[in-house]
Amino acid sequence: MLELPTVSVPVAWTLTNVIHNLGMYVFLHAVKGTPFETPDQGKARLLTHWEQLDYGVQFTSSRKFFTISPIILFIAASPGDETRDCVDDITSGATRSVSASCNNAATDFARERTPVLATVIHEEGIIYRVSMLILNKAAGIFSKPSRREIYEFLRSFNFRPGKVFLHKLVLGIETSCDDTAAAVVDETGNVLGEAIHSQTEVHLKTGGIVPPVAQQLHRENIQRIVQEALSTSKVSPSELSAIATTVKPGLALSLGVGLSFSLQLVDQLKKPFIPIHHMEAHALTIRLLNKVEFPFLVLLISGGHCLLALVRGVSDFLLLGKSLDIAPGDMLDKVARRLSLIKHPECSTMSGGKAIEHLAKQGNKLHFDFKPPMQRAKNCDFSFTGLQHVIDKIITQKEKEEGIQKGQILSSAAHIAAAVQHTTACHIAKRTHRAILFCKQRDLLSQSNAVLVVSGGVASNLYIRKALEIVTNATQCTLLCPPPRLCTDNGIMIAWNGIERLRAGLGILHNTEGIRYEPKCPLGVDISKEVGEAAIKVPRLKMKI
Repeated sequence: MLELPTVSVPVAWTLTNVIHNLGMYVFLHAVKGTPFETPDQGKARLLTHWEQLDYGVQFTSSRKFFTISPIILFIAASPGDETRDCVDDITSGATRSVSASCNNAATDFARERTPVLATVIHEEGIIYRVSMLILNKAAGIFSKPSRREIYEFLRSFNFRPGKVFLHKLVLGIETSCDDTAAAVVDETGNVLGEAIHSQTEVHLKTGGIVPPVAQQLHRENIQRIVQEALSTSKVSPSELSAIATTVKPGLALSLGVGLSFSLQLVDQLKKPFIPIHHMEAHALTIRLLNKVEFPFLVLLISGGHCLLALVRGVSDFLLLGKSLDIAPGDMLDKVARRLSLIKHPECSTMSGGKAIEHLAKQGNKLHFDFKPPMQRAKNCDFSFTGLQHVIDKIITQKEKEEGIQKGQILSSAAHIAAAVQHTTACHIAKRTHRAILFCKQRDLLSQSNAVLVVSGGVASNLYIRKALEIVTNATQCTLLCPPPRLCTDNGIMIAWNGIERLRAGLGILHNTEGIRYEPKCPLGVDISKEVGEAAIKVPRLKMKI
């Protein structure tokens, strides 16, 4: 028996219309065998009805296939009490599978009008499974199926309450820094379950991430977090297709916890293991949410990384530029600590970068004139250490002027926050502008519909996003950013990267002997020297934000 792929159909009531038109022919000819048309006539009639199904149905961008609910076919055919009982049992479970998160008007209408069609509803629509055995029979290809064949066929549609039954399911585990996270994602991008334990509050008290502390917190929470993600997903470990885990780059002690736990789980469940590059996962997260085709440009900005890369495939990256010293998130955190923003009543529970963004709204970005770094270097590399030192000197000077001790909050703290945020945004925007121009000059990106993806923790900074919007508007590019919760470290992006690799058949390990974590690991092929040699001059843009 052959199967067609799954399809997401938001306008479910269209199927009711198809059944009305196709019904008597399919039901009687396919199941009861009434020979009132020849096989060739049947095939032609069936193709006509496929066209009707296609009409008015809004398919999701990645799953353009035809489908019909086999359950409806058999319900209407009613070949016998035994099969009817089986149908009732299956459709009862299927109806209970309706997701409470559904808020689409069309699917709500479909659920209300035709509850039997509501097999599995989620935010994209309704997923159906189809059997070619029934469709071929409808076209008069096979002989009439027996009741036992029908019964076994129906039983194969194992609908479970609250669950989407799909081919690939990946558990993703993330422990590269200070967040313990896990998630279960299916091959269509549905997040079935997730859990995360943040260490932010602990590290705020210590003034930064202390690796041994982070390691201990990972050890204390990883089993609970993984179990919570699995429980929420209603997926049993035996149903997983693979386990994907961050193994590079990151804090060595943190990576070790995640890898050790994952290898034990892999050995216990006898599942394939997929080692994940943390930055590759960030780069591909957008494909979970949008239909982004390769190639596209990605800017990854976080507390540990800052880089520009051209993404040509799931595991094919060209590195255009990177930070030569510290990452922007690290710099913003250090400025926040130097300003003692944890003592500020509005910022006491915020991370350093978030505190800077919040306080900057109250300040004047032009009050201090901080020069963007590396203005003469015509490449795509970044630098933030020099800017941090300049700001540190300004803070020390202001403390003397105001007669306050180190650790007290300056009256000009909001102005400093606004100025450092603006300067950081301008620096990042200019390097990104040059990367876009370089890629277009070398025909590495489309001239008219190129895409820039921005991800990583710092990508949640809306001010920096607006600066990048100015660049993309000037270069006829589309700017795409994952939602803030997917910009920071999470298990979803790891699981999704596992799905991407499963699809491509890349890096799937059935033998984990010798697998190690890598605290430092480059991304892709480094062509940053070639970018610098091109010496592209970037037009001046007005950063009116």
